Amino acid sequence: MKLLVRNLSRSTTEQEIRILFSTHGSVTECNLVLDQVTGKSKGFAFVEMPNEKEAQSAMKTLHETRVANNRIRVKIAQS
Repeated sequence: MKLLVRNLSRSTTEQEIRILFSTHGSVTECNLVLDQVTGKSKGFAFVEMPNEKEAQSAMKTLHETRVANNRIRVKIAQS
């Protein structure tokens, strides 16, 4: 299941996101979207979790939680 994580702090790293979601299960892919010109975070990422139950748990638990002073939003990514 592919999740969209929005409203990330510009200082949050891909590794921090992976660790955050790994506490809820296996993460196969984590992509922090970067601005091509500046190389800085655009404030959102995609996280792929192969187990749907783990992904649902991560989404339910992490949605609206604070990460680096930002209240993140987690939902299923549109394909």
